Amino acid sequence: MTHLVVLGLDSREDAERVVALTDDLAKQQLLQREDAAYAYKDAKGKVRIHQSVNLTGAGAASGALWGTLIGLIFLNPLAGFAVGAASGAVAGKLTDVGINDDLIKKVGQELQDGHAAVFLLARSATVDRVVDALKPFSPTIIQTNLTKEREEELVEALQS
Repeated sequence: MTHLVVLGLDSREDAERVVALTDDLAKQQLLQREDAAYAYKDAKGKVRIHQSVNLTGAGAASGALWGTLIGLIFLNPLAGFAVGAASGAVAGKLTDVGINDDLIKKVGQELQDGHAAVFLLARSATVDRVVDALKPFSPTIIQTNLTKEREEELVEALQS
């Protein structure tokens, strides 16, 4: 089962560091991260979202490959490449996997100016090691899909 944890942080820079930290934790096999994203408000008050998985780019690359292959069959690989890349990019943009974009936007709207939120979707974690790694950022729990008891344990662990 995957667990969603939304952490509130003091700045966009801290959010970027936490997402990078989760990459490192995943490489160390301490966290099985499915997806990660962060949101913040820019100087104009507009919510900005950065996701770890760029589905548009991945879709375009995949579409270009398949389009080229199909184009080779019909003796026009450049046209196949262009059509495949365009259709792959559109398909990638329309595909919503991982963290719900509406949730990210909703939480982002509620952020105070200068603050950020990190969204982590993980399958499993070595909880004590992950919590210790996050403590220096003094995150606050905004939302989780953990049981009430597990959420309270997490809040307590991050505050101690």
